Amino acid sequence: MSALPEHIIHCPYCNETNEILIEFSEEGETQDYIEDCQVCCQPIHIIVQMDGRGQMEVIAQGEDEV
Repeated sequence: MSALPEHIIHCPYCNETNEILIEFSEEGETQDYIEDCQVCCQPIHIIVQMDGRGQMEVIAQGEDEV
């Protein structure tokens, strides 16, 4: 069993660094979910998708950016 990759994001509310684990499927399906900031507890909208080069792209947005 391989470890889940970690990714660093910055909270769109308090700008603090958050470390999240990414569970990305082999099929390359886009993931879209909410994860609370580890510092200020505000909800962060997380989008995980593959870019045009086949690299994982992680986008962190505030609820007002959706």
